[in-house]
Amino acid sequence: MEGSSEKRRFTKSSLIIGRQPVIEAIESGRSIDKILLQTNVSGENIGRIRQLARERHIPLQAVPAEKLFSLTRSNHQGCIAFAALLQYVDLQQAIDHVVGNGQTPLFLMLDGVTDVRNIGGMARTAVCCGAQVLIVPDKGVGALNEEALKASAGALEKIQVCRVGSLLKAIEDLRLNGIRAYVSGIKEGKEMEEIDFTEPCCLIMGSEGRGVQPYISKASDERFFIPMSGGFDSFNVSVAAGIILYEALKQRRQ
Repeated sequence: MEGSSEKRRFTKSSLIIGRQPVIEAIESGRSIDKILLQTNVSGENIGRIRQLARERHIPLQAVPAEKLFSLTRSNHQGCIAFAALLQYVDLQQAIDHVVGNGQTPLFLMLDGVTDVRNIGGMARTAVCCGAQVLIVPDKGVGALNEEALKASAGALEKIQVCRVGSLLKAIEDLRLNGIRAYVSGIKEGKEMEEIDFTEPCCLIMGSEGRGVQPYISKASDERFFIPMSGGFDSFNVSVAAGIILYEALKQRRQ
């Protein structure tokens, strides 16, 4: 695996058209952002595509034939995939890589953050503050597309990105590796300065509307909030992530 400070391998954003080409792309290890299957499609290789999508945590969406034909006039056989701009990394491999390099894990997990500009901004801040891994779910999060890459100013090239099928299981996997999960919320738990960010940890940030989902928050090791004044009750999620990540950097530098 390439080091987090090195430029990561990118794949061109493109369509993969047809059942067998999609299967071959997945089995070759190419990262896929999403698979579109024609509604009620059946027949050869469709079961295999569904199986691979489950195993590799690739979002799969049923769409009408008109949607597929709007993307290509080629013989798509009811199946089109979008090749990812990023090469996703397995979470355990990312953990092993960070620990193997003698670094103390500082990870960032996103729960329900859909604005790609916020995602890009958080990735940029994460790299600047020494975070090594960005964890995103396979559903319910903004796409890591060209706009996100632009907003990150290249940071998504320098941080390992892990796409997982379950954030809850990811938290369990982190805990098994000695990495604590910290949830940022609004006036719940400890104040930010009371949290020890020098230990191996993963910061979990939720959407601006609902925050971190209750079952994810309940599964965490610690809940905390950023002290603030004034009439507003919360920061923009990207700003909040920046404040927390900088606090982690400050503690680690000391």
